[in-house]
Amino acid sequence: MPLPLLIVAGTGLAGIFGIKQAAHGVENLNKAQNTMEEAQKLHQRCMDLFERKNKSTSRDMDKLGKLELEILQSFNEFSEVFEKIKSKPKFEEYSNNDLELPKYDVEEIKEVSIGAGVLLGAIGGAGLGAVGGFAASGATSAAVIAFGTASTGTPIVSLSGMALTNATLATLGGGSLASGGGGILLGTMVLDAATLGAGLMIGGIVFNLAGKKLSAKADKALEQVKDEEIQVKEICEYLAELSEVSENYYTVLSGVNEHYKRHMRALKTVVLLKGHTDWNTFADDEKRLTHNTVLLVNLLYNMCKVKLVLKSDKENGINEINMVEVDKFIHQAKAKYNV
Repeated sequence: MPLPLLIVAGTGLAGIFGIKQAAHGVENLNKAQNTMEEAQKLHQRCMDLFERKNKSTSRDMDKLGKLELEILQSFNEFSEVFEKIKSKPKFEEYSNNDLELPKYDVEEIKEVSIGAGVLLGAIGGAGLGAVGGFAASGATSAAVIAFGTASTGTPIVSLSGMALTNATLATLGGGSLASGGGGILLGTMVLDAATLGAGLMIGGIVFNLAGKKLSAKADKALEQVKDEEIQVKEICEYLAELSEVSENYYTVLSGVNEHYKRHMRALKTVVLLKGHTDWNTFADDEKRLTHNTVLLVNLLYNMCKVKLVLKSDKENGINEINMVEVDKFIHQAKAKYNV
């Protein structure tokens, strides 16, 4: 065959081979694109599922946290009435087969009621999950912190408006920047962490999920998202359990609180309306009423002290629900008050 024809034939074969290679390349590109789209869709489904479950759980935890702070705030009324009773005995540690309560300080009850009022006022504009963060870490402890002193040296309880909010946020942040604390910024971050539903409520694993970037390689990206799907499923199961536990605790806490409010109304009648302020003149039923009211205050105080969530000791682990403490108080409340 003449050389020109050989060249033409060779060129033709090379062209055919090139077309096949190009077609194969396009096929691979399409496959990679489809894989990336699948990965992106699966990632979005994971994030949507997490957001829905996180919002639902945050609402449940907010409801519990708000109730706890309201209960603690209501102890201010108890303190005022209780202090009017002269010659009353000390109400020490209480224990029987169904209920065990440690000794508590009446002054602590007064302080925690003020602190709870401060928190309720300061977090009015906070987002979803903020109040739930206090339930997760123990509303009583948060109220004690809030009772502290503002950086100016002015007691927080004497402040109002923006000064109250700023002083509370600074206290939550560990004090003013000048005193070595984190100041208002850190205090705001504390609330923001609760609002995000991360930190105490979920754990470090969420930060990994939120900041995850998919690999540019399609197959690796899909593999990443499948791992993410497993993690999200685990988190959502945890959140579902936390919702259920918080709902149960809310129901029992509400029941005990109703008992307390009835006892409180009766005690106010004895002390404020009837004017009985000397323990030595109390009838037996009035003494029992006072004793039982103290027990209810103590039980509620300690129930609000429970940390619903225990921080994981693993850097990227999911936190644990404090079932031991929760179950203990639910059992005691049901046994004693049938709530």
